[in-house]
Amino acid sequence: MQTKKKRALINQITDFDIKLIRLFKTVIECGSYTAAESMLGVTKSAISIQMSDLEKRLDMKLCHRGRGGLTLTEEGEAVLNLSEVLLASIEQFRSDVNQINNELRGDLNIALVNNLVTQPQMRVTHALKDLRNLSDKININITMSTPSDIEKGVIDGRFHVGAVPSNNKVSGLEYHTLYTEQYYLYCSDEHPLFSIAKPDKALVEQSNTVITGHRMTPNVALIHQSLNCCATASDHEGIAFLILTGTYIGFLPEHYAEHWVAKKRMKKLLAKTYKFNSEINLVTKPAALHNQILSQFLEFIQNERA
Repeated sequence: MQTKKKRALINQITDFDIKLIRLFKTVIECGSYTAAESMLGVTKSAISIQMSDLEKRLDMKLCHRGRGGLTLTEEGEAVLNLSEVLLASIEQFRSDVNQINNELRGDLNIALVNNLVTQPQMRVTHALKDLRNLSDKININITMSTPSDIEKGVIDGRFHVGAVPSNNKVSGLEYHTLYTEQYYLYCSDEHPLFSIAKPDKALVEQSNTVITGHRMTPNVALIHQSLNCCATASDHEGIAFLILTGTYIGFLPEHYAEHWVAKKRMKKLLAKTYKFNSEINLVTKPAALHNQILSQFLEFIQNERA
């Protein structure tokens, strides 16, 4: 029976280790050594040497290089997840120390679901502008992601704050209503229903319908039960793509669909029947864990709502 090789243990994390971990995370996010060159300001050969140094120090293979880019090993995937937690903890420590010094400097890592930029209230946009005007030493980092990944990122510290639909709530996180979006059922100008001023409800229910792949609230799921749902999309853009083929109908936020409605590329279908509201919430850890930058951002958001 073959025994598993016993590996050396890491006794201390040095500044050099943290530098290598930051490099590793950046390289993976960029997808290749070539793409990471300009981001890191070092050559591919230097990146290769430092990646090898990290693998030697950790005593494990982190990734493979191929024509399609970088592929993480199972161990590399685990190290990447741990590195995100480590770097987030370091940033939290820096923010807390700056709070003691009463100086706003550091990062605000914010994650959003897609298509909020067309929200007419623009509360997030205005709050970020106010925050940046308050101090030019604040670095704002925005990530677009799915609701579940945003909540996971807030829990593990990758994100300070996120914006997610109200139907995704996790115990231990705090949720605050940010927007209320009005959804309507749309078809494109290439769909047979477009030319019918008031289509029969039966025709609407027979039409191919694209739905979100995310969890729905009970009332939204009930509305979809009467429709011929036969395609899914991960976000609003995916739903819009399929609607614009002229083959599907689907629900979109009114503010997001307005771009195509104004150009007469889409129209609402039986607006009094097929509609629902959905809340977008800001999600954070409990208030006691907020750093000064996040607290100031949330204050600006609250002022926008007043």
